[in-house]
Amino acid sequence: MNGNPQLNRNGELQHLLTLEGLPRANIEHILDTAESFVSIAEREVKKVPLLRGKSIFNLFFENSTRTRTTFEIAAKRLSADVINLNIGASSTSKGETVLDTIDNLSAMLADMFVVRHAQSGAAHMIAAHLNATARPYIHVINAGDGRHAHPTQGLLDLFTIRHYKKEFSQLTVAIVGDVLHSRVARSLIHGLTTLGTPEVRVVGPNTLIPAAAANLGVRVFNDMQEGVRNCDVVVMLRLQNERMRGALLPSAGEFFKHYGLTEEKLALAKSDAIVMHPGPMNRGVEIDSPVADGKHSVILPQVTFGIAVRMAVMGILAGS
Repeated sequence: MNGNPQLNRNGELQHLLTLEGLPRANIEHILDTAESFVSIAEREVKKVPLLRGKSIFNLFFENSTRTRTTFEIAAKRLSADVINLNIGASSTSKGETVLDTIDNLSAMLADMFVVRHAQSGAAHMIAAHLNATARPYIHVINAGDGRHAHPTQGLLDLFTIRHYKKEFSQLTVAIVGDVLHSRVARSLIHGLTTLGTPEVRVVGPNTLIPAAAANLGVRVFNDMQEGVRNCDVVVMLRLQNERMRGALLPSAGEFFKHYGLTEEKLALAKSDAIVMHPGPMNRGVEIDSPVADGKHSVILPQVTFGIAVRMAVMGILAGS
């Protein structure tokens, strides 16, 4: 292994744990590879044999519908055998540690683990354990860990932006809402800055902006109108009530009044701006229905692109 725990000695992707510190060449390789997978969805037979005979275990210690489903679809389109574990009914609920679970599944000849966990660093811990026990041939994909990272969501957001805007060097991107609790926002910020986006803004009340946000290379706006003015891309985030401790907002209605994306606020962005949302959406809280369903919205294409991006990540990992 080299200095980056995600890369092997040849600088190829070994695990996908975070976009932070991931070289630009690796990110662009994933995006370029995903391009070739987008057209597969339009075929009558939506399968390629790239991962035939491989076993991929979806380990979701935290609830998910969209992410787990798109990973499952992606793996099946690559012809892999997919095993979804109901963690709530598994041995971890009987006291078995996460690493003991990993060891047992490794003994079942797993090739790849897709891991979502409420604790930050869980996927890193699993990858380090596999490397330390001479099983680096088993790959780990972080499907979201605590507040820390959600790299495949960040990649599919980058892919969506590149699809509609072609390149990053002239863009202004606003990420609006609950940035404090959003692993999606962190991954997207790392990806955008690595790919050379000149201005990345985070927009929200001070209670929902990380104290060290400026250290991420972003501009902080507390005023929504100023935050979205002349933007090329507006990314809305949902309020992560399940991760909030104490009352950080007066009410959802008050939040919508000041930070919900309406047609009036969107009119301040560029005329060809695109609107994105990682989902699930809370209509009438962070986004108004006419915007979510309007001509600027690319929210549903994001989901479609997510399958191609996850196919690309799995294919690249298997190749390394």
